[in-house]
Amino acid sequence: MKESNPIEQLRNLCLNAKQFPAEVLDWIAVENLWSLWVPQKYGGLEFPFTAGLNKLKSLAKIDGSLGWTVTLCSGANFFIGNLHPVAIEEIFGKGQTQVCFGGSGGVFGSAEKQGDTYNISGKWHYATGASYLTHFTLNAKIIENGEALRNEDGSPMIRSFLLPKDKVEIVENWNTMGLKASVTHSFDVKEVIVDKKYSFLYNRVNLDYPIFKIPFSVFADLTLWVNYIGMAEHFLEEAGKLMAKERLIGLEAVLDAANGKVFDFAHAIEKSLQGQWVCNEDTIGQIHSEAVASVQHITKTILEYYPLLGVSASREDHQLNQIFRDYFTATQHHIFTK
Repeated sequence: MKESNPIEQLRNLCLNAKQFPAEVLDWIAVENLWSLWVPQKYGGLEFPFTAGLNKLKSLAKIDGSLGWTVTLCSGANFFIGNLHPVAIEEIFGKGQTQVCFGGSGGVFGSAEKQGDTYNISGKWHYATGASYLTHFTLNAKIIENGEALRNEDGSPMIRSFLLPKDKVEIVENWNTMGLKASVTHSFDVKEVIVDKKYSFLYNRVNLDYPIFKIPFSVFADLTLWVNYIGMAEHFLEEAGKLMAKERLIGLEAVLDAANGKVFDFAHAIEKSLQGQWVCNEDTIGQIHSEAVASVQHITKTILEYYPLLGVSASREDHQLNQIFRDYFTATQHHIFTK
């Protein structure tokens, strides 16, 4: 960053951007942020959990799209822990360029099992960072001999897959009011043959590193939660320029409580990573409930303050306006609308 204040430079570059400019993408690459959770052995930063959450929150405080995109894409790179060892070496081996996973959490297509390969077709929605990805992740129902396979409990059998970007067609349909630079487009896959080594399951881990002991649902809850907090902290910072800070103590208190809760959970999880047990079902449910309630409280508080900030906060070229649009676009993520 050329300016003495790189945070302000990043904010200015991201303001109302429909896609990150080269300077922002270059900065992400230099900082190696796509590989925040990837082990150092495979070229990643291998951040401890709490430190990683702090980093993601700081990025969201700089800009909503920046934090959101790095969170979702580094979160997809987290699947390195679930990949087949041969696939890991092929993709993250020495000499590889920047690796950036991303994709859809929905089940929008099918994968027909054909021996050691799968024939995949479908249209998947909401792939954050679509224009920046090197590989796309997707979930698909498994078909064999024309019939949908089922698990022992009768539910559809679903597996996750990893495809290089040249095997998918991006559908540029991300037309939301906020998080524009996250380019969360859809993508089409038409009869692409994928070897089984590029198939994986969320709950089956192949790399023996502490971070991969964290259940993915807990990882998703906490990494997204800090994004809402980071954007709200930016809102608080900018609002303090338009009204007396004493009037903002309500939002400040809500954010202090949110930070306390999320990092209490994170520290407890990090401590438990030294053993084999991390979270039982009750803890997983508690974390999700607390995260949803906290975000709802932040949302309600922002809505109470926004009408008091005047016309300036409604201008499209003002940071507060973008924060508002980014935050309320982010609240539509399915995890936090349940």
